[in-house]
Amino acid sequence: MQPLYTANFEPSVGHSEVSHERDGSPPRFGHPSAGTYLGRVRDTPSRHQAFAAFVRKALDDARSTRAWNGSEVARRTGISRQTINRWVRGDWSNDPEPARVVAFCEGLGIKPTIAFGILGWDRSAPARPTPAPPPMDPDVEALLRRLMDPAVSESEKYHIRETVRYLAYRPSVPDDPSKRQRRAG
Repeated sequence: MQPLYTANFEPSVGHSEVSHERDGSPPRFGHPSAGTYLGRVRDTPSRHQAFAAFVRKALDDARSTRAWNGSEVARRTGISRQTINRWVRGDWSNDPEPARVVAFCEGLGIKPTIAFGILGWDRSAPARPTPAPPPMDPDVEALLRRLMDPAVSESEKYHIRETVRYLAYRPSVPDDPSKRQRRAG
């Protein structure tokens, strides 16, 4: 007796007269779903691979745009490095927990519905409303307006950028006045 389903993903030789022993229907070899398991599995990446590629891309983007390493991503998303590494490898037997996927995506500024779509989950569910960005400091807004203003010269924009860069990377000033160094004079 021949098994009802085989492990072949290509149309089997000798099965041209019927597709299943029990229903007697003709095979659909010209159809994309010809063969067993309704399709050629090798042509489409699995959900594991697709989600792994999504996580790798998100980590690469975080590394290049925000200079975050794996530990920083884990800290900011609340997902352990081990879990993130399992996702990157596609090494999971059960689907990731939706709450963890949402936390990972929101921590990196990605819409969770993208990950849900990759995982094949319900995309029609309403997404969480995105929180409004925190208000920007008025001085920073003024600097940004100056940098975007076409009337401001390139040399002035260069000096603004260099000053901001200097301030961004200088060592922190201690808050306690007793720890400050006194200047002579």
